[in-house]
Amino acid sequence: MSGTMKPTPVRSSVLNAASARPNRIPIAPPQGYWRLAWRSRHGDQSVLLERRAVTVNVGLLGAFLLASVLYLSLGSVNVAPMAVLHALFGKADVMANFVVQELRLPRLAAAACTGAAFALAGILMQTLARNRLATPGIIGIDNGATAFAVASIVGIGVSIAPPAMALAGATTAAVLTFGLAAGSGTQGYRFIVAGIGVGAVFGAVTQLLLARVAIDTANAAYPWTVGSLNARPSGALQLLILGLVLGLITALMLARSLTLLRFKDATASGLGINVKRRRLEVLLLSVALTGLAVAVAGPVGMVGLIGPEIARSLSSSRGVPITAAALAGALVMVLADLAGRTLLAPIEIPVGIVTAVVGGPWLLWILMRPQRSFT
Repeated sequence: MSGTMKPTPVRSSVLNAASARPNRIPIAPPQGYWRLAWRSRHGDQSVLLERRAVTVNVGLLGAFLLASVLYLSLGSVNVAPMAVLHALFGKADVMANFVVQELRLPRLAAAACTGAAFALAGILMQTLARNRLATPGIIGIDNGATAFAVASIVGIGVSIAPPAMALAGATTAAVLTFGLAAGSGTQGYRFIVAGIGVGAVFGAVTQLLLARVAIDTANAAYPWTVGSLNARPSGALQLLILGLVLGLITALMLARSLTLLRFKDATASGLGINVKRRRLEVLLLSVALTGLAVAVAGPVGMVGLIGPEIARSLSSSRGVPITAAALAGALVMVLADLAGRTLLAPIEIPVGIVTAVVGGPWLLWILMRPQRSFT
């Protein structure tokens, strides 16, 4: 007998149930990372968090908060730490509320924002130049912003360090440095030497301007020229806060490009990075952050060296520690200004002198260490 075999019917409900419950194999994160996964209407989403980076950022944030409480507590009038917390919400006595909210809190905000801006600008410039010495302070951008700001005081009589003049001076110094280093780009010591020369010229211009004005005007401007949080121009801090928020967001968006810019241009280009455009974006961001910070606190250049070094020593070498550098810069600036206010009280030491005392030996240590690749 001949015949054909009929296939066994399969119920559609079983197929639908099988397709509705696919086997999901959990994806293990790479070593040293946490994987956060969630489901949305667009499908499964996940993000990788580096464990060491999270730990470092949380640790630096905790240290910064502790330093902030000490900053608000110590001074000519000491306030207990618990009273500081109450005063932040206006629930302490009248004297504590006035000291914390009116006198110390605005200065704390200025110290934290300028420190974060200087350190963020420093690590951006170091990555751009592939050189740990290439900070805005060392290559003359700080001095250019200072010279233009002092010129506005002497020539126009407006408030100290208007942000527009500081930005113009920082941009001019950067253009001159890059122009003098033409042919070598941002790599090599020719770029550093050109920046040191430009900074020296602008520093001499600043001293010349101060020498030609009345002694009262020079005395009022001098503490700011070495870096001080006493003479904060009105409105400059608000612009700095806005610029810092936008700059930090932009830097985080450029994080992958910054990591690749540490390698040779051919390698970065081969990995899909438009090197010339990225370099211009990083340079403009660094100059803008430096100009806004100088407009508030003056040329506190060593923070741009110390903050990135702390962040880099604590973080892994997988990427550029952007957030850690900003937190470390804010911490260094707050501690330096606290030391300047309290060590020789009632005499106040400008914060720029304190950071120079600490940053000078740090710079010598970097120079005397055996040279190694920046990456």
